[in-house]
Amino acid sequence: MTSATLPVRISRLGQIAINVYDVDRATAFYRDILGLPLLFTTGALAFFDCGGVRLMLSRPEKPEFDHPSSVLYFTVPDIVSAHRQMLSRGVHFEDTPHLIAKMPTHDLWMTFFRDPEKNLLALMCEMPQAK
Repeated sequence: MTSATLPVRISRLGQIAINVYDVDRATAFYRDILGLPLLFTTGALAFFDCGGVRLMLSRPEKPEFDHPSSVLYFTVPDIVSAHRQMLSRGVHFEDTPHLIAKMPTHDLWMTFFRDPEKNLLALMCEMPQAK
């Protein structure tokens, strides 16, 4: 095999960009409501750590990039408690925590919400099954 035919070998997701119009407002939401550690800011960019994956908040650089972000699914240990806590902080949810699928070792639960920029996000929880 030559270097041109070798697989790329992507090892992990390193960064996700999230389109925002008001970086300060979005930074407050991701830091204060979601509790993600703010790594740094530079210019009109803010960077957070989400379990080793960096989230970058930025204004769209060009008109063709001006669209909602992909749905990010944040894993939480207790979805009911997280939902209740976020509701008390004024987060707008699209639904309530609900069962998505019964898996062999756990039940998969989700609930969807929006950040202040109207990006759709989700909480997910892999609840151990009752024995």
